[in-house]
Amino acid sequence: MELGIGIGWRPEIADAVEALPGIDWVEAVAENLCTDHLPDSLVRLRARGVTVVPHGVSLGLGGADRPDPARLADLAARAVLLGTPLVTEHIAFVRAGGPRTASPRLEAGHLLPVPRTWEALDVLCENVRIAQDSLPVPLALENIAALISWPGEELTEGQFLAELVERTGVRLLIDVANLHTNHVNRGEDPAKALDELPVEAIAYVHVAGGVEKDGVWHDTHAHPVTRPVLDVLAELRSRIAPPGVLLERDDDFPPAEELAGELTAVRATLEAAGKARSGSTSRTGASGHGGIAPAASPVESPDDTTTVATGTRATDTGVATDGARDRAAVAQTALLSALVAGTPAPEGFDHRRLGVQSRALAAKRADVVAKVAPELPGILGDGYRAAFLSYARTRPMSAGYRRDALDFAEQLLITGRPTDDAARRRLTHWWQDRAAARPPRRTTRLVRAARAAIAGR
Repeated sequence: MELGIGIGWRPEIADAVEALPGIDWVEAVAENLCTDHLPDSLVRLRARGVTVVPHGVSLGLGGADRPDPARLADLAARAVLLGTPLVTEHIAFVRAGGPRTASPRLEAGHLLPVPRTWEALDVLCENVRIAQDSLPVPLALENIAALISWPGEELTEGQFLAELVERTGVRLLIDVANLHTNHVNRGEDPAKALDELPVEAIAYVHVAGGVEKDGVWHDTHAHPVTRPVLDVLAELRSRIAPPGVLLERDDDFPPAEELAGELTAVRATLEAAGKARSGSTSRTGASGHGGIAPAASPVESPDDTTTVATGTRATDTGVATDGARDRAAVAQTALLSALVAGTPAPEGFDHRRLGVQSRALAAKRADVVAKVAPELPGILGDGYRAAFLSYARTRPMSAGYRRDALDFAEQLLITGRPTDDAARRRLTHWWQDRAAARPPRRTTRLVRAARAAIAGR
């Protein structure tokens, strides 16, 4: 399906998105939509014939566990509600721990990379097939940006994606900003990745901005799109005309005219690269790789294995063994625990990069909690961020961000904070209005804190 040029729909810029000229489609974060009704802005866009694609962020298809049926059902319901031609998710894990490791469940609140190994690919492929069977429309998966690399990887990103497509038939959502991020942070050549992956499987493309900090590139979706990202988009366009291209922006939203300017730059990049591709093809009769040789075709051996530069894949059985899932669970839990709970870094990882990623995760938690519970920074004032980061160092997130906000407020009250009586009373009432039932030990402590705060009025 030809989607055209689109932009990520967010509530903060809903009016601007509706007014932007030349928008063919939008993408909305699936988890931010109710399963039984749509925001008025999306209703109006759909009435105009604008396609809306739900973009999931919480399935964790690269995780050790099989996908949660409830999450799949919610994503399927959103697809039906939107009448969308496809849904999208990520090649990532987002949580770890639980029964497989006999340890507490940990939530990353972020998309974390899976190791590019044959065993991890087995787990991912089975999870993808389960998701495909549960969804009413085709699924496309996005490559993610990463600050860290797993030790002992056996495949390049392009090879990993090519194998995934071959085994499952899944479509690809290629984020060129993520290819640029991985180029800066992990030394991976975007052109090589594009040569190796099956570009004909691309459903659409993401373009987004970022910034360099702490010696690494952060894919923030809160900064303008840079020239190097547009250059990767041009590289992709030199190989294929993507069915759709979408501009993502998730924070620090600029005026509508700046968004329009970024969309104009995207269109100009696609047009220029398309003309160059046409000229190159007409002059040389090449297949459209812009002068870069296409990747070699896999070599099929008599026993139906495929040899690549990094190893040999046995015939895919379609099912990941329990042993593979258990090993993935242990490895992912160890990594996530190091990032969010301060446990020792697993062997083989770059300790400095883990520190950068850990700080980035804590900062993201603080930012998102401030959005889902804006009363907290209102009550705590300038002390909110320092208090939350201190809390996050010893309190990993075990559920979603709204629960994280409640747990943060509870911890403050249990420890007698804030020290200002008026602020503590406001925080107490805020918590009492929103908290669900708690285990007796925690409830008892909090009720005592609440009574003390109310008594001080």
